[in-house]
Formats: sequence, structure tokens, C-alpha cells
Amino acid sequence: MSTAVYGLATLVHLLFAWYLWRARRSGVPAPRPAGPGDTEAPAGAAAAPGELLFRGAVLATALWCGLEAARELTTDLAWLVTAELADWLRYASWLLLLLVLNGSARRGAPGPGIRWGVGLVLAAALAPIVLRAALGHVETPPGQPQLVAQLALPLFGLFLVERMFRSLGDDSRWHAKPMCLGLAIVFAYDVFRVSEALMFGAWDADTRVARGAVHMLAVPVLLAGARRRRDWIQRLQVSRAAAFHSVTMVLAGAYLLLLSAFGYYVRYAGGSWGRALQISLVCAALALFAAVVLSGSLRSRLRVFVGKHFFSYRYDYREEWLRFTAMLSAGGAPPEVAQRVVRGLASMVECPGGALWLRSEAGAPYTQVARWNAGRTEEAEPPASAFCRFLHERGWVVDLDEFRSSPARYDGLALPHWLLASSNAWLVVPLQAADELLGFVVLARPRTPIDLNWEVLDLLKTASRQAAGHLAQMQATEALLEARKFDAFNRMSAFVVHDLKNIVTQLSLMLKNAERLHDNPEFQRDMLLTVESSLDKMRRLMLQLREGAPPPGGARGVELEPLVQRLQALARSQGRALETPALERLATRGHEDRLERVLGHLVQNALDATPASGRVWVKVQRAGGQVGIEIGDTGSGMTEEFVQTRLFKPFSSTKGSGMGVGSYESAQYVRELGGSIQVASRPGEGTVLTVTLPLFEAHGRAELMRVDAG
Repeated sequence: MSTAVYGLATLVHLLFAWYLWRARRSGVPAPRPAGPGDTEAPAGAAAAPGELLFRGAVLATALWCGLEAARELTTDLAWLVTAELADWLRYASWLLLLLVLNGSARRGAPGPGIRWGVGLVLAAALAPIVLRAALGHVETPPGQPQLVAQLALPLFGLFLVERMFRSLGDDSRWHAKPMCLGLAIVFAYDVFRVSEALMFGAWDADTRVARGAVHMLAVPVLLAGARRRRDWIQRLQVSRAAAFHSVTMVLAGAYLLLLSAFGYYVRYAGGSWGRALQISLVCAALALFAAVVLSGSLRSRLRVFVGKHFFSYRYDYREEWLRFTAMLSAGGAPPEVAQRVVRGLASMVECPGGALWLRSEAGAPYTQVARWNAGRTEEAEPPASAFCRFLHERGWVVDLDEFRSSPARYDGLALPHWLLASSNAWLVVPLQAADELLGFVVLARPRTPIDLNWEVLDLLKTASRQAAGHLAQMQATEALLEARKFDAFNRMSAFVVHDLKNIVTQLSLMLKNAERLHDNPEFQRDMLLTVESSLDKMRRLMLQLREGAPPPGGARGVELEPLVQRLQALARSQGRALETPALERLATRGHEDRLERVLGHLVQNALDATPASGRVWVKVQRAGGQVGIEIGDTGSGMTEEFVQTRLFKPFSSTKGSGMGVGSYESAQYVRELGGSIQVASRPGEGTVLTVTLPLFEAHGRAELMRVDAG
């Protein structure tokens, strides 16, 4: 009975596979994935990888049905092992197809967790079969672990069918429904059959027979879906990663199958040594298998094989570009970025190492700045050499082996001696940014032979230009940061020099007036205070210039009356009068030294712009919830255009000997404190500056001296 059922199921699946092949050849409606679009493939066009995968799943099912039919006709245990392996191969084919279908659905491919889950379930289901065959226990009924692994296979299938159907849009579900229904019937029946075996501890012979009938009855449902819409499979695109891992899985399965068959033979042909030889053989073979799987050279060869024989183009440009861009933009120090450039270019052509030569500035020689699995060298290449000129003018990727065998193909190229002497050097990839040769990368020989066709060379050229642009931007950023550091130092130096100029001016005026007022005791006291204050200011300025240190201490309450009185004494030491009417006892928050320097600069500007017969005054008064400091004079004044466009700009001054940084520094510090400066000025009439600062409510001197945590 079972032979007839499985034989008929084999015939039905073979006819279905023949129909799919004929539909592709003659243009008869063929299946397509459950997704939007009505694109139709022309008859006789080459089969897409997804179409081959679907046909493979149908043929794997036909193979399994045929082996199940043959089991009743022979007592050879090898047929049992082969049938179990064919059943596993059938599940692997359908699950892989469902993973691809999920990737073609509207809401994207399954995540790595689902892919890893399918792989682990397939491995868990395969391991007991191989182990039983290797140990010669084929006739032993499967235990609980194997039954649990076999139960996980249809459960994962149902999960993937449900996920694919739920991810589709309403316009695509009608077309996908037959396939989802057919696979759901098959998987659901297998869940029932394995669950029954888990409950009763043995397989039911009747469910085994009915299993072939269920698979046979699912074919018309799949056929109905195939006739609903055209070109369904051709829209399936298997990624290179899926093809690589599929081929790896097939090769691993073939290896394990061969191992189990050989171990089975050794056990029964080895006599008394059979079991010991079998165990030793299995251990040695598994150790060899692990070593091969971990081999980078083998993975490279397999990746090249898959790209050459399974796809029209060798590279998946989207994946290559995303990977290379992510590698460049990962950040880090310049040496790390340079090394990642080498690794990124090397991985495109399966190279195990390489080195990068860059120049630090225009006209400098190219030196090795980064290396990956390559030796260090101190060799430098001048920009004017024939080698660098060739890379700059041609922009070619230089194949060193081709140059050694046919130098005429590289007309005008002269390789440096250190590069010719390197037996491991393979390719030279120029790094060009705009019309500038930024550097070049020397790649080591690949793990597996690579055909340097136009596709490989174009990918290397394009990736090298992107890497060169990234490196050029990194160098420009470093140069900009260095320039900003110098700019900050120069600006600080300008402020310090400006303050020193003011101090020198004050001391010069004081010394000039000393000839006339040296007998005046009040002048002598002001002179000593001025000298002491000037000396202290110069010490702080020198410290700030040398170490870039900010003013000591934090912002605190500053009383304005003593500060204005010190400014009045300073003016008096210069032989000038500073009027201070209406001085209220008010305070603001800030650094006392900086605030005194700012107000002192504004007062000094007023004194410089006003003749000795004119007036200069300072008023301190409450202005709402703020402090208003008015500094006025009857001097030369300023034009409105100068006030609007140049007054508080650096290096702008109305004084012939002024540097123009004092007003800029004053405005910056006032804004830093949260205040503002208003200017009212007319040429020939004078100027009034109103500095508005936050009011600090002080109730005692101790509170004024309290350091502000902010």
C-alpha cells in the first residue's frame, strides 16, 4: 500500500516539476512570489536563482517520495538512512524557499534570529541521523531528542508561512493563498504525526502511508496558485549570502553523508577492530571538518565559486557599498581609519593584507601610514617619481604580475625597486581625490585566484575614490582644527597684547605726570596702587598666554562702587578727571578682574576721544531689575555707520594706534554675563555707552563673596 501511495506521489511531483520547466520554456503561466507587481518574464529566458530553488524543493520532495516507496522493496538499512536524509533535504529546501519568500514580502526580510533559528533546527534534525548512521544504529527507533527536532521543522515551516502571508498586502494575498495553504497542509500534518509519535513512543504505520497522500494532494493546490498569476518565481532573488550558506550547507551535508557511509562500512568490515576504527575515523573526520570550516582560504574560494557560477555579476553592489561605507564612517583616530581603508579594499578581492601610503602635505613624499597583516617599511616614494606620475595621470589599478610578464601594457610605468622586490605584493590601487593623488594602497596576494575582469577593477576604482574622498576630508578636518587652535591662540594673544598696551599707556601717562605731581601725597598713593595693580595684571596675562588658563575663581557678586572708584583713581593718576555722579550701591555677577578690565577699557576709550577740557563721566543706577552703567564723554563721537558695522568687530578702531580688539572683548564678555551694550553717538558731540548687566541683590559682604556654582 505504502509503495503505491509514495510511488504515485513521486510521479505527481515529477510531473509538477516538468510543468514548471515547460512553463518556463514555452511561456505558459508559471508561479511568482507573493508580492506586488505584474512583471512577466519572456519565454525561454534564463531561470532566476529563486526559480531554481523552487524547482529544487519540488524535486527534493519527489526524491524523498521515491526513496520512501523503495523502502518497502528492500531490507538494506542504507535505504532507510538515505530516505531520512532525503526527508531532511526536502525540509531544508522548503524552509530556504520560505525564507526567500519572506525576504520578498512587503515588510522586509526576516531578521538574523529567524535565519539562525532555521539553521539550528536543521542542524539539530540532521545530527541524529548522521550519528545513528555513523554508529550503526540505523534500525534503532528515534529517541525523544530526535523527535523534538523533527517536530521543530514543521513548526518553523508553519511560522514562516504565517509570517509571509501576514506580511503581504491585500492585493497580493489572493495570489499567495494557494501556496500558503498547500504548505500549511503539509506542515500541519507533519506536526500531527510527530506529536503522535512523541505521545505513544513509536511511529504509526498508517500515518506514514497517509503522509505520502497528503503531500500528493498538496500539489494541486500549489498548481492552482501557479496558474493564478504569471512569473511568480522569477521575482525571487537569492542573495549571495543565502547562496553561499546554502552551498556550504549542501557541501557539509554531503561530507557528513559520506562520513556516515564510510563509518557504516568500516564498522561491519573491520572485524574486531571495527568499532574502534569507526570511532577514531569519526573523531578525525569531525576534526578535519572543523578545520576546513574555520579556514579563511576555503571560505574565499567558495565565495568566488558561488559568485562566478550562480550570479551574472560577481558582487552584490548594495551590500559591498553599505559595508564599505559603514567601515569608513565608523570613526576613530586617523591611523584606525587608514587601516580600515586597507581592510575594506582588501576584503573586496579576498586579500589577507595590505598597506597604505599617504603624504602629509603637498610636495611631501608618500610614506607608509597604515598596514594590515603586512610588514612595515620605511620606504618613501617622491611625488615626482615616474610611478606616482603614472598613478596620477592614468588612475589605473596596477596588476604587478601582469606588469612583470607584459610591461608594455603599462606604457610609462616604472615601479620602484622596493615594490618590485616584494614577492607578496599583488595590486597597487591609487587613491585619487579630485585631480590629486592622495596616496595608494598595495594589496597582498589573495587567498584564492581572482580573475581581474572589468567588474573587479571598476569596483576597486570606485571604492578607492570614495576612500580617498574620506581621507581627504579627514585631513582637511585636521588642518581646520589645527588652524582653529592657532586662531584661538592668536586671538588670545591679541587680547593679551591689547591689555598690555593699555597697561603700558597707563604707566607712561603716570610717569609723565609724576614730573609735575611727584610731591603730591595723594598722587603718590595712586601711583603705588596703579603700579601694584599693573604688575598683578601683567602676571595674570602672562599666565593666561602661556597656559591658556581662564581667570581664577568663579563668577561672584561684584560691587560696582569700589570698582568705579578705582577707575577714577586711575584716571586721576593720568592727570584726568572722571566724574562719578549718582553712584548707587549696586552689584552684579561676574569676574571682578575681567569686569574692571572691560569698564576700564570703555572709560579709557572715552578719555582718549575727549580733550582735557571735555567731560567724561560714569553713572551707576538701577534700571528696572538690572544695573545700568552709563559711560559718557563729550569727545569726537562716531558715525552711525561705524557703530552699526565696525564698533564691536575685531581689528576695527577709530584710533590710529588702536588694535580694535578691546571693544570686541568687552562686548563678548558683557553678552557672556547676560547683559547688553547700547550706543548713542554723534560726530563732534560725544558718545554715551550704556552697559546693562544682571542685578545681584546683596544684603551683606559675605554674600557678595559667595562663589556661584554655575
